[in-house]
Amino acid sequence: WYQRRVREAVVSTQSTGGKRGKRQVLIRPSSKVIVKFLTVMMKHGYIDEFEVVDDHRAGKIVVFLNGRLNKCGVISPRFDVCINDIEKWTTNLLPSRQFGYLVLTTSSGIMDHEEARRKHTGGKILGFFY
Repeated sequence: WYQRRVREAVVSTQSTGGKRGKRQVLIRPSSKVIVKFLTVMMKHGYIDEFEVVDDHRAGKIVVFLNGRLNKCGVISPRFDVCINDIEKWTTNLLPSRQFGYLVLTTSSGIMDHEEARRKHTGGKILGFFY
């Protein structure tokens, strides 16, 4: 339950921060899953960079936005997605086939849906962004 609230807080912070024209947002508490999710977003250029701040408590993450992120969401509960169902999830969640990514947690790590398709692996869906 706690992890779900954390992921939802991250998504709402990034979405509202971007809409209000903010250059950076603060996310707390931090977790390894959030760091991996942000790494996937950074790899595709939706955020500039992020910085993990260790405050000897739950931790904080400062995310530097670049204005490219339109929406980012969390799927809860983490539904199982096999390779054949990836297409169905992308059509339901993303606005078009040209842009946007689903983030999956697989046995090979946390990755976007295109990389999961290339590696021919399914997993559980964490969220999406476009």
